[in-house]
Amino acid sequence: MNDTIALMWDCNGLEAAVNVTDIDKQRTWAVLQGQDSRQVPAPPNLMMWRMRAQANPQRHYEIYIISVEEGITVDDIVQAFEDDPQQMADTVRRIGHRFYSDRATEPARIV
Repeated sequence: MNDTIALMWDCNGLEAAVNVTDIDKQRTWAVLQGQDSRQVPAPPNLMMWRMRAQANPQRHYEIYIISVEEGITVDDIVQAFEDDPQQMADTVRRIGHRFYSDRATEPARIV
């Protein structure tokens, strides 16, 4: 089964990477075991991420949702962003679902 990961980055690099599937699994197991599911961290609120991005347009945020093969962890993705951020951003843009982007595609012009 593939995992779903939410990613948010800006011009300064990767800011957040969260495995949404793991959180959903943990919350489901908590309910089935009669435990308080509120003790499990809540999944990321993508609308709050988007609001943060819109409040900081100078940072050119991008928010993507990706599906990864079994065995690929959030730590692997974080490490890949640290090793080669441009290649990872391009890869995520190609394979992921864009939730939000205000990426600057043209260089600034001095008038």
